[in-house]
Amino acid sequence: MLQTPTDPQTTTSLLTATGITAGYGKQRVLSDVSLHVAAGEVVGVLGHNGAGKTTLLKTLIRMVPLTSGEIEFQGRSVSRTSSVKMVRQGMSITPATTPIFRDLKVSQNLELGASGVTDRTEVRRRMDEVFEIFPILGDRRESIAGRFSGGQQRQLSLGIALMAHPKLMLLDEPSLGISPAVVETTFKIIKDLARERDMSVLIVEQNVKAITSIVDRVYVLRNGAIVLEETGAEAQQREIWWDLF
Repeated sequence: MLQTPTDPQTTTSLLTATGITAGYGKQRVLSDVSLHVAAGEVVGVLGHNGAGKTTLLKTLIRMVPLTSGEIEFQGRSVSRTSSVKMVRQGMSITPATTPIFRDLKVSQNLELGASGVTDRTEVRRRMDEVFEIFPILGDRRESIAGRFSGGQQRQLSLGIALMAHPKLMLLDEPSLGISPAVVETTFKIIKDLARERDMSVLIVEQNVKAITSIVDRVYVLRNGAIVLEETGAEAQQREIWWDLF
């Protein structure tokens, strides 16, 4: 049974989606989905394959058109805003597959993440910040990104997103294709970044254990609809998930 969502008005809501329905052509994927992400909050969205998780992220950043509903970002309606403008306003998205430019060097990948920044000194400063967070990227800044391991590519994908100094990072399956040990390290970095930068993160995942270890709240999406919302602490105590998926 769907729990009563927490009221976004009781927190400083960075992103609020209300009753959004969306899909591709005549194919409806999301049905009357409502969620919110507060400033500085890490929120997870769990669900089975085909539940609509990726479509949800693409809809929020305005890559998929709304059939109905409303999206607000930083207190303003963005329901009719383009994805390009969403990025300029402070939202980033990191896809689950091909999250990097494999044929380019690490440094070139990071520069693309700051494509909206015209000050070269600022670009270099942001790149140095990324290298401090992910030292392997600094050590191999002139290496071709496609030669990296899965975990290193995932670090680079996060670095690309951070180059834009986003207020809200949308992450699609960040555990995909990397070992359990690297998953734990990656998720800890995500949590630390959110805390240190007062940055919000919305993560869609299937890895229940990994995501519930870092989130403040979690939603469960099933067949395009939200069927559960609870705190991260409550999610960690939950022993059974199969009935929600």
